[in-house]
Amino acid sequence: MIVIVDYGLGNLGSVKNMLKHIGFDSVITSDQQLIQSATKLILPGVGAFDQGMKNLEERGLIPLLNKKVLEEKTPILGICLGMQLFTNKSEEGTLKGLSWVDAETIKFDSTKAEKKFPIPHMGWVYVSEKGNSPLLKDMYEDPKFYFVHSYYVKCNDPDEVILTSDYIHEFDSGFQKGNILGVQFHPEKSHKYGMKLLTNFMTNF
Repeated sequence: MIVIVDYGLGNLGSVKNMLKHIGFDSVITSDQQLIQSATKLILPGVGAFDQGMKNLEERGLIPLLNKKVLEEKTPILGICLGMQLFTNKSEEGTLKGLSWVDAETIKFDSTKAEKKFPIPHMGWVYVSEKGNSPLLKDMYEDPKFYFVHSYYVKCNDPDEVILTSDYIHEFDSGFQKGNILGVQFHPEKSHKYGMKLLTNFMTNF
């Protein structure tokens, strides 16, 4: 069972619709029994870091997700805020993140740039592949994805970075630590590139 975790933030229906479009059924839920039975998990999200962590805690999902991801090694894909929640902490808030990946979430700062960059960062951006992740197997040439974010992830272990992008400066736009994967962009809004990436997640993990 493919479970899209509902913790009250994000455009979950768009992810479900994209999965259906590429041939995979999924369920949007915060029900712990359904999450426990999941063979794959997706944690999307749009919004504030602290609110995301509070919502997960209030729904009693953090111990269950830790068990599924860290002990049972269930593949999980974090999207946008979901990716950021996998990190240790965020400059956006004060709460501790899930700390599944040794990384921090940092606010874009354009004050030292040669020109003014709008924040939040919105739009299509090319990504550069690092390493050889199954998430990127047979990806289209010159892949680009749709981003909407004011914060970015900085991984402390460069070996866990699988994608980088450039806005103001280079930043980590995708990581993988075993069964734990995160992307800063929205594959559900990224047409053929997003379809390929989600298909790879469904079939290669």
